[in-house]
Amino acid sequence: MTHTEIEITAEMVRDLLRDQHPDLADRPVRLGARGWDNQLWRLGDDLAVRLPWATQSADALLRKEHAWLPALAPHLPLPVPVPQRLGEPSERFPRPWIVTTWVPGEPADRAPATRAAEAADALADFLTALHRRAPTGAPAGRDRGGPLAEYAEGFARMLAEATEMGLIPDPDAVRAVWEDAAAAPDWVGPALWLHGDLHPANVLTADGTFCGVIDFGDLFAGDPACDLAAAWILLPDGAADRFHGAYQPNPDAATLRRARGWAVLKALVCILIGEAGVHGRPGGKATWGPPAHAALRRLVETVRRPEAAETRQDQKQDPPGQTVPNGNIT
Repeated sequence: MTHTEIEITAEMVRDLLRDQHPDLADRPVRLGARGWDNQLWRLGDDLAVRLPWATQSADALLRKEHAWLPALAPHLPLPVPVPQRLGEPSERFPRPWIVTTWVPGEPADRAPATRAAEAADALADFLTALHRRAPTGAPAGRDRGGPLAEYAEGFARMLAEATEMGLIPDPDAVRAVWEDAAAAPDWVGPALWLHGDLHPANVLTADGTFCGVIDFGDLFAGDPACDLAAAWILLPDGAADRFHGAYQPNPDAATLRRARGWAVLKALVCILIGEAGVHGRPGGKATWGPPAHAALRRLVETVRRPEAAETRQDQKQDPPGQTVPNGNIT
């Protein structure tokens, strides 16, 4: 992360609005959050301004959201931050920025879902609606979404780093989950719309269940297994099976194996970011650690259950064809 040299203040946000969207400039402005890529400033009660501040890639991600998310949002059963206005680079602020709707709720890294059945159904309904065939020209993934074998080096590096820090009690069990996932047949269906970054800080909760999904900067078309990893990353213990039963069509065995691999990668990333936050290092977020450790424990349990070995052996017999969400079979 490289923080912008420009200090973003409420007055600067208000000046940007006066310059480019003066009809919004009189609304109250207050800081909402400082995220990984962007700062979020509340604009009245129902809008927000997002400005890139910590990564160079944030500019393209904001433009991608502005281009694609408005058409997807009406079909989604959970609220999402729908882009309303685009701010162009200027002398006052040399990067693009957007105005979106505000989605109320508490990030799940701070307030995890506790109502297992309701949360599993809400997540399944959301991903069933999102995972539709993407059009020609849809964006590709940013360092995610391809065959898992392409990420073997990154997995090994992160596992070794976390193990050396004493953060992984049983690295062999984690490696077993990954190896099974990497050996699964690749996705051969059409590229589907994916959120691409479903970790706890990007999903909102209220009353113990999910009430919104934010940060679509990584929106892309690809293998649904990348998003289905959320069953282990976001849900309480024991809720994954209900999620898989509610998601339509039910994911086949190979897709579930790949999803576990994506979940392992996400959990390791969040464990390392969480540890950095505990020690006050740049880019660290201490609240990311506990849900990531819980996710890794759940994933390891999937290979420790007595029936797991038989299940994996059965899965190795699966044909390479995949069940494609929204009814397409290939």
